[in-house]
Amino acid sequence: AQTPALSRLASESVLFTRNYCASPSCNPSRTALLTGLHTYSTGVYSNYQFWREALPDARTLPQFFREHGYWAAGAGKIFHNNMPDPGSWDEYYPSKEKHMPDYFYPVPGGTVNMPPFENMYADFDWAAIDLPDEQTGDYQSVSWVIDQLERDHQRPFFLACGIYRPHVPWYVPREYFDLFPLEAVELPRVLENDLDDLPARAVELARRAGNYHQHVVEAGQWQAAVQGYLASIAYADAMVDRLITALDNSLYSDNTIVVLWSDHGWQLGEKEHWRKFALWDNVARAVLMIRAPEGAHGLPAGSRGGGRCDRVTSLLDIFPTLADLCGLPVEEALDGHSLVPLLEDPQAEWKYPAITTYDFGEYSIRTERWRYIRYIDDGEELYDHDNDPEEWTNLAEDPRYEDVKIRLASYIPAEPAPLTETSYVLSP
Repeated sequence: AQTPALSRLASESVLFTRNYCASPSCNPSRTALLTGLHTYSTGVYSNYQFWREALPDARTLPQFFREHGYWAAGAGKIFHNNMPDPGSWDEYYPSKEKHMPDYFYPVPGGTVNMPPFENMYADFDWAAIDLPDEQTGDYQSVSWVIDQLERDHQRPFFLACGIYRPHVPWYVPREYFDLFPLEAVELPRVLENDLDDLPARAVELARRAGNYHQHVVEAGQWQAAVQGYLASIAYADAMVDRLITALDNSLYSDNTIVVLWSDHGWQLGEKEHWRKFALWDNVARAVLMIRAPEGAHGLPAGSRGGGRCDRVTSLLDIFPTLADLCGLPVEEALDGHSLVPLLEDPQAEWKYPAITTYDFGEYSIRTERWRYIRYIDDGEELYDHDNDPEEWTNLAEDPRYEDVKIRLASYIPAEPAPLTETSYVLSP
């Protein structure tokens, strides 16, 4: 990857290298982050639920700041695509009813590189487009947010900018594809027969929805797909560069907290799996970096927080952290924990594991050393990250690690919220 802007921001921030999502799926992950409540507390486990129907009284992060006198506005994908929450915002681009401009425009026209196999939705595709950045959706969202940074605000603000890429389809201007000549693209490190020591449910997740990996390989498109992903990240990085440069040149450069996050991770053929919707580390691990200005509440005088933090954290920690940094009380119980101690000292002790769910009844528990997965059919995986960072050797059947499994399994909620009944929608 080529990420000069993200790397520069990371160098100015505390970079959380072991940060995890509540669920490897857009809607439940974003709902958890933006309410501070985990999936097992809310019953929102799926992309196909309307989260606000499930949580009519939940107070979202932007609502929290609005209630404390902040002006809240945003653009792009913050909540899940087709599930806007007008009550969370004072202003939104393009509107509070339609959160996203046409992010799939311009498209080359249907699928280009991957034929529309049965059970595979057409957005799983990649292609260079011969248009300038200015005509892309993310550029327009960032431009709107930059316009807000150039205003003279009379109130403190909560400003959100959702950059859609590298969500599929990987359609970005050609210049970003040109950064990654196809012959130089490196494929992910994989282990032949990596699925052999996995339970049946894990194999099903790896190959579900038409077996993406088989189709990509048979079509001779593995390197081209990785190229599309890298191009989309480079494009997103350019958008971050525009945004942070505008902030740093604004009236608010010295008193604004910056949080950059992704809602989940991704796989590009590891374990014969593509996309998200699984519980392995590449899928559950999510980007998180926080740049706090000097004088932020809870940080020592003269400290702005910075460095690399290898403690296990969660996207759920963002809500309480921002409240803490702004000196605002949170009355209700949240499922995350303020990261201010780690902003002050990235090596401070931290006792909390990261819990990730996939749909209802399937869990991953991540500590600094271990990942334990339990599926709904009681299939198990256990990985020792000190010795196996690629998660190639499943230790779950080894009796020497029974105590480790028992200890990690104790973090699985005893009475998780059931899958909440809502109107269901079909969305990628």
